[in-house]
Amino acid sequence: MAEESIVLHDAASQSPAVDKRPAFAVVEELRGKFGDSFRVQTTFEDFPTIWVERSQLLDILMFLRTVSRPYVMLFDLSAMDERLRNHREGLPPSDFTVFYHLLSLERNTDIRVKVALSESDLNIPTATRIWPNANWYEREAYDMFGINFTGHPMLRRILLPTYWEGHPLRKDYSARATEYTPYYLDKAKQDFEQEQLRFVPEDWGMKRGNRDEDFMFLNLGPNHPSAHGAFRVVLQLDGEEVVDSVPDIGYHHRGAEKMGERQTWHSYIPYTDRVDYLGGVAQNMPYVMSVEKLAGITVPDRAQVIRVMLSEFFRINNHLLFIGTAIQDAGGMTPVFYMFTDRQKIYDVIEAITGFRMHPAWFRIGGTAADLPNGWQKLVREFLDWMPSRLKEYKKAALQNSVMIGRTRNVAQYDAKQALAWGVTGTGLRATGIDFDVRKARPYSGYENFEFEVPLCYHGDAYDRILVHYEEIWQSMRIIEQCLNNMPSGPYKADHPLAVPPPKDKTLHDIETLINHFLSVSWGPVMPAGESTVMAEVVKGASTYYLTSDKSTMSYRTRIRTPTFPHLQQIPSVINGSLVSDLIIYLATIDIVMADVDR
Repeated sequence: MAEESIVLHDAASQSPAVDKRPAFAVVEELRGKFGDSFRVQTTFEDFPTIWVERSQLLDILMFLRTVSRPYVMLFDLSAMDERLRNHREGLPPSDFTVFYHLLSLERNTDIRVKVALSESDLNIPTATRIWPNANWYEREAYDMFGINFTGHPMLRRILLPTYWEGHPLRKDYSARATEYTPYYLDKAKQDFEQEQLRFVPEDWGMKRGNRDEDFMFLNLGPNHPSAHGAFRVVLQLDGEEVVDSVPDIGYHHRGAEKMGERQTWHSYIPYTDRVDYLGGVAQNMPYVMSVEKLAGITVPDRAQVIRVMLSEFFRINNHLLFIGTAIQDAGGMTPVFYMFTDRQKIYDVIEAITGFRMHPAWFRIGGTAADLPNGWQKLVREFLDWMPSRLKEYKKAALQNSVMIGRTRNVAQYDAKQALAWGVTGTGLRATGIDFDVRKARPYSGYENFEFEVPLCYHGDAYDRILVHYEEIWQSMRIIEQCLNNMPSGPYKADHPLAVPPPKDKTLHDIETLINHFLSVSWGPVMPAGESTVMAEVVKGASTYYLTSDKSTMSYRTRIRTPTFPHLQQIPSVINGSLVSDLIIYLATIDIVMADVDR
């Protein structure tokens, strides 16, 4: 199937209907520029998905980047192996599909652009000249699917070692360990793998020196205590100045997206906890909401407020760890121990409600695993009474400390334009003055019913990123108090066949109900065919689960867009020209967890 055989429209067909929803206004703008050379796909989402010709891709992407009220951020980019997908009604023929998820702040909406590729010709032009953060996303698609992005400045594997064979997210690549021969590691193989980790500057277009001196190359990691996980960055140094840097990720890669292809819609929930292992149930939120959109499930009010309350507890939990370790990386040892005391109190509340602490996996499709237990109000009130005096002390003793300010003010600084270009969300974006918090901009789970502010700073430096985290703790406490005072009555989960099995008492009297109960529990529910995405403000920024259902008990494709993947990609643009010590402060203040980066 060559490119010229992929026809996206029929010139003899009637003009497509106009979708009057505001998010779809861009479709008419595209038609005004490009005619009917693209096809609009129907999805479960509230923003358009269009298929375009490969030859027009860059023109359309550039148009969207520069149109009035532009799509300033490449929010996500990945691919899909379509070869085993059965329910593709109305879609153009495609063996592999590359998609671009773009975000417009001025429109407060998105668009997804897709390109169909044949198995015999997996070439597509790079988008790195339009959005610099396309670099890593394209390398990931190359690594996982074998897509060749022509013109890419350094197209090589990113999550897997250079010697890896095959592309794991292809459908012909096995998904289970039992499908492989046992792993072995003899001395020869170990020596080979170690040699592959050797950094060769010339492979990255770097010089070993200039006319006057040799540069030093420093491996920071992959186990350096300042790296917040197994992460390596290779520094090209002239004295203590960073001439260039190469971030190296993948040491935490566990194939979380591949696991989505072999877990039922319900049984995949615990995996979402572990994408960002500090986010807890807040990480469940975008996944279960995406499934609920596929299934057409309306979540009861009580379940929505419970979800909000627990998500905000985990936000405070994450921000306390962030602030404590940021201060520690700047040289202050004491605050992190105080903040761990606060975090233990949070975990006590979470354990009392869910039965677990760090990884509750407690949200369910359609609601939560159980109702709130007796006495939950007392525990929440005790925490809300405990924290204010502690926060005031932290600000006075640490955040207003002159040494701390001197070490972080105007360090590792970037502005709003750079943040948008690199796909930064969350506190990193709001520290540059951009007022974009998904909870406010695109309310979900009833966030529109809560009174809270979005803290902003404007310097975009390490100190502002810490300050925004600190102020967000206060706002999360406001939200939790409103949950405490206004918790609705009613069910904690939806009465929907795709979310809840039939009641046990009915299974004893009705054979059809018994069969449905058995299938729902043993095989899992079958979701309608289609595609769904929900964006949520998880603890580190904006995250989405882009789910493709092929009318099965499992996802056909689970794409996880995490906030810290683009944050690490930004390192060279921020740090090159600074000192090594400034890199440590940068890593300390961008709120990374490597499992969130590598998935």
